[in-house]
Amino acid sequence: MKETVVGFVGVGRMGANMARLLADLGYPIGAVYDPHESVAASLAIELNSTAAKTLAEVTSACEVIFTVVPDDDAMRTIFSEEDDSLLQGAAGKVFVNCATVSPRAHESAESAAAGVGASTLAACMASSISQARQGSLYLMVGGDEAVFQRIKPLLEDLSLSLRHVGGVGDAAKFKALVNMVMNINTAGLAEGLGLGSALGLDLNVLKEVFSQTGANSRVLETDGDDMIQREHDCFFSAAHAAKDSAIANDLATALGMRVPLSVATECQYQRMVDLGLGNLDKSGIAELTFPSRFGSPLV
Repeated sequence: MKETVVGFVGVGRMGANMARLLADLGYPIGAVYDPHESVAASLAIELNSTAAKTLAEVTSACEVIFTVVPDDDAMRTIFSEEDDSLLQGAAGKVFVNCATVSPRAHESAESAAAGVGASTLAACMASSISQARQGSLYLMVGGDEAVFQRIKPLLEDLSLSLRHVGGVGDAAKFKALVNMVMNINTAGLAEGLGLGSALGLDLNVLKEVFSQTGANSRVLETDGDDMIQREHDCFFSAAHAAKDSAIANDLATALGMRVPLSVATECQYQRMVDLGLGNLDKSGIAELTFPSRFGSPLV
């Protein structure tokens, strides 16, 4: 697969680091594209690639195109049947859509691509920036099994582990539930540490106690110290947490199910967005739960 020419649409922190890894492994990066042209231009110089001015240029230059876009609207735009689009000249190309968007958005992209003779996979990522750079992503892949097998070596170069989970919509559903539970766990940890702070407990001792009991979680490992120390450099933003919880909650609503914990979590993250804190890491939800921080410069 190393001779496969790869392209990237959306070269923020995740997309750029995936591109850097594949370039390091010897894959030719045919083109990169981002609405922020300076970001694409800088990465293109770094990777000896081309900063495409249009989406169609990426499709023309590459065989497999990874897309890492922020939301459903962006996904609809790049697979539009009008104006500039990845669909132009796309026959025989493979699109690997990595964004956390709704199942409907993944399915619409698949249908649009199939209409011009192209293939799509959803490769939903349950990892962060450092894993993207190291090639240790966990990928939930949906789409046609034959297409998956054809580019599996490329996906394995990006990941420590991957699993084919069904159709593209199924992959999006799995990812929505992963982020739903992760966000609930993060909000719960913030409340526990915030209440511990209000009670005057030693938070480092409290964190140790959590780690040895049923209160332990992966989020405790990744976010606990950041919550205590107020270090919220962004790996996964509060704005994305709000969006992803909303995707899961919409799925539940469509089925007539109640998910009160997830709804409350979405509200907390949306409050961060409303307060102008949406660009903080999801650990920044602790700014809403520590009483001593109310009215602080962050809030």
